[in-house]
Amino acid sequence: MTSIKEQAAISRLLSFLQDWDNAGKVARSHILDSFIETNQGKTAPELEQEFSQGASLFLVRLTTWLRLTYMTGSCLDKLLRSIGIFLSAVSSNRYLIEFLEVGGVLTLLEILGLEKIKEEDKKESIKLLQVVANSGRKYKELICESYGVRSIAEFLAKSKSEETQEEVQVLLDSLVHGNPKYQNQVYKGLIALLPCASPKAQQLSLQTLRTAQSIIGATHPSIVDCVLKVLRTMHLEVQYEAIELIKDLVNYDVCPALLRGLVDLLIPSVRETSKLQPKILNDSSVLQLTAQLPVFLQQAAAAKTIGVLARSNTSLAQEMLHLRVVHSLLSAMGNTDHSNSQRQASLTLQYFVQTFPVVEQHVRKSMGEELYQLFLVSAPVPSRHKEQRARTEWCPLHTVPTLLNTTHTDGAWWPAAGGTAWRGLLSWHLSVPFAALLVKLGAQPRPATSLCPSPPKPRLPWHLSQVPLAPILRAAPRTYT
Repeated sequence: MTSIKEQAAISRLLSFLQDWDNAGKVARSHILDSFIETNQGKTAPELEQEFSQGASLFLVRLTTWLRLTYMTGSCLDKLLRSIGIFLSAVSSNRYLIEFLEVGGVLTLLEILGLEKIKEEDKKESIKLLQVVANSGRKYKELICESYGVRSIAEFLAKSKSEETQEEVQVLLDSLVHGNPKYQNQVYKGLIALLPCASPKAQQLSLQTLRTAQSIIGATHPSIVDCVLKVLRTMHLEVQYEAIELIKDLVNYDVCPALLRGLVDLLIPSVRETSKLQPKILNDSSVLQLTAQLPVFLQQAAAAKTIGVLARSNTSLAQEMLHLRVVHSLLSAMGNTDHSNSQRQASLTLQYFVQTFPVVEQHVRKSMGEELYQLFLVSAPVPSRHKEQRARTEWCPLHTVPTLLNTTHTDGAWWPAAGGTAWRGLLSWHLSVPFAALLVKLGAQPRPATSLCPSPPKPRLPWHLSQVPLAPILRAAPRTYT
């Protein structure tokens, strides 16, 4: 025989469930508001006491209504939060099993892919998936077996809310820990996220990749190309995470391919750089504002990354010397279309010059003493009325010859000894695949003609005065008739 109190509690439960069954959308919304307010943070025994040992009866009604209405989004956020109270309660394993038996995981994953659902509702769905994943290994495997990694990764790439994206990162991080059966699947999904258009998604994916890489150990072959392409970003927080991941990857078997790829990025292909309009075709008296091509952003980031790696590990610096990194850095310093490429390349080259005597010897001989000292020391920023003037012209790519009289020394590529040193002009030439190169001319002006008038004397670009002086590459003088 049940006591009077127990009978009264059962009567209240039956009355509550009957009110829920007979209520409409508005009334159910009020019921959910009251339930969330009074039961937030309760344990499973407390919930059972509240519902007179019949909490599962209310949970099954919530999950049933979820499956019927999730595509319309009716009270979805309140419904998911109410289910979350059951799943996140202490000693709630029974509630979790009941939720999974009715296809709860599949429903949550489908919510992520619906375009009409609000971002806040999808965020609540992610939080429920976190609760499921944190419940144990078999639950993580259940999410992965339900094509969860793909759905979660696609949602991370498309989400417009940074808070929601951070919740997704927490979920992916949980799936990669303690999940040996499917951790490679999560790892590949993170790599697939790197080319996405969302900077926040790229940043979070790179952060999680560092964790996943340390857990898995082996690297995937596609990670090198994907990480190097991320260096095209104009977002510094993404670039920072990419460099941090590269610092980790040099400790794995992809190190040679990674170093080769970084050095190759210092000399972009002609196909990429030809997108810039040749400036010789423009009026030199008009200020030209060159757009920052992604390939130039990538070039500057590669020069910066090479400097970071070289400073952190001398053996890596020696390996890059054999990859002709000094030649590539000099080429990057000749990119007058992107000042940051010149700055990062010059700073990195300074390290190689100061660390390896053979590099210092040959760079000094090639530049000449005066230009070499200017290269080593950053000049103070002058006022605009005191800026140094320089007469410039733009030289097409095909008129710039390669380095002549070269020799191979210690795996690096240098001008041969005995070459003419810099005397007012630099006497060696570099093959630089840019649409145009800055050329410093002599003091004598060209004869002006009706077909080729003498150009004005533009000021030296102000950014060159803020960084170590980049070498000014000299091409063969033109003949004017």
